[in-house]
Amino acid sequence: MRLDRHSARSLEISIESDSDLLAARQEARAIAFELGFSLTAVVGIVTALSEMTRNMLTYAGRGELRIESIRDGDRSGILITARDEGPGIPDLQKAMMDGYSTSGGLGIGLPGIKRLMDSFEVHTGPEKGTTVIVRKWLEKH
Repeated sequence: MRLDRHSARSLEISIESDSDLLAARQEARAIAFELGFSLTAVVGIVTALSEMTRNMLTYAGRGELRIESIRDGDRSGILITARDEGPGIPDLQKAMMDGYSTSGGLGIGLPGIKRLMDSFEVHTGPEKGTTVIVRKWLEKH
């Protein structure tokens, strides 16, 4: 695992094994709590990150994960980018359907990630790899 900290609230993690996934979960949890997310929100963020990372390991074998705090005007949040150089998602429309799995797993899949986060985007293509970008904004109290 390679861990590069860009600032106190931004880091990149090279994902190559389950131990890297666990380290990424811990880092995301720490950043989310530092930003002030509730326990419920942190669980959702970590669940989405876990699914993104598990997909990366399953389909591409390795990849890069970036976790960072973000600001937009008076709101703050967390941005997670998962990028791999795997085969890409052959049918993104099908992959976005609830219950669809090519691995036979029971993960929440891309639709679950989308539901857990405030914004969600996927960039993929045959032999171009896959990039999943998600954001969660801190609710104002």
